[in-house]
Amino acid sequence: MAERGWTRGRPLGAAWAARMRGLLHNGEHAERGDSDDSAPTSVVNCGVYADGRRMPGEFSPDEALAEACRREGAFVWLGLHEPSALEMAGIARTYGLHELAVEDAVKAEQRPKLEQFGDVHFLVLRTARYVPHAELTESSQVVETGQMMIFIGEQFVITVRHGDASEMAPVRADLESQRAVLLQQGPWAVAYAVTDRVVDHYLEVADEVEADLDIIEEGVFSRERSAPIQQVYHLKRELVEFRRAVVPLQRPLASITSSQGVVPKEIRRYFRDVQDHLTRTVEQVSSYDDLLNSILQARLAQVTVDQNNDMRKIASWAAIATVWTAFAGVYGMNFDYMPETEWRYGYPALIALLSGVTVLLYRALRRNGWL
Repeated sequence: MAERGWTRGRPLGAAWAARMRGLLHNGEHAERGDSDDSAPTSVVNCGVYADGRRMPGEFSPDEALAEACRREGAFVWLGLHEPSALEMAGIARTYGLHELAVEDAVKAEQRPKLEQFGDVHFLVLRTARYVPHAELTESSQVVETGQMMIFIGEQFVITVRHGDASEMAPVRADLESQRAVLLQQGPWAVAYAVTDRVVDHYLEVADEVEADLDIIEEGVFSRERSAPIQQVYHLKRELVEFRRAVVPLQRPLASITSSQGVVPKEIRRYFRDVQDHLTRTVEQVSSYDDLLNSILQARLAQVTVDQNNDMRKIASWAAIATVWTAFAGVYGMNFDYMPETEWRYGYPALIALLSGVTVLLYRALRRNGWL
């Protein structure tokens, strides 16, 4: 792949460099007191890790990288949450991030992918979480998605999270307390742990969506038929959003597991486990989509059958009413010579005849399933 721009230690393109200088110039004014010192920052956590252990002390992104460069085998884990363009500009200058990757990290509108810019890899994931709801309606939010970007360099890993799904605090705590041996593998170990966390959330979402599918299916095929078509279509739309997060991730993981020399061999084994979990989720999503299509077709067929039944009932009652209308039409023509009109028992006999015909016709229609 042809590279554009720069890696760490190389100059930026002219247009991007000018933009960076402007942003950084504003940042320098802020440091001198020209802006509010209490302005919120997107830095969630910044730590330096050596030999699988986190070094004590608090570090700024610049200080952390300088400390990691002084120690052999050390690296920085910088966690960001929805950073602004200004903050990413400063971090890009310090860590040597490519302009295209930085722009993607700020906008957060990317499909899952893996790109390489010099010695820095850029991995994009889409996060997902299930939104609990009392009942499934046409307006219920079922799946909420966000994005996770990971910059993986020789001495740093930067995670940029957009949205509330897949928080990194549990991942960091687990690595620091339980998996120090894994942290010794360097920045790719963090990339694995983050990816594993995201994919585990996929599995949780898939299980919860399956429960909603069971409710929909039960409602469609129950006697009351309490699941309208709108609910089925809404859940299908939410499933499409979930599918967009899950399915495209297969290619980046395949690239990681098949790479030679870039990702440590031991970490590739862990990524294969994540790939297996992702494959399971993709199969679940595909089966859910097929099931929803079947449920939707079944519900549409039920609506058609119900409409046909209603039309048959309407036609049956119209046929019964036609008998009375026909006799009323005959005796409403005012002929001069109608013997029945002179008969003393003509009216009771006519009513009895019409009632008998009505009962016979009703029973015949009932027997044939029209009423």
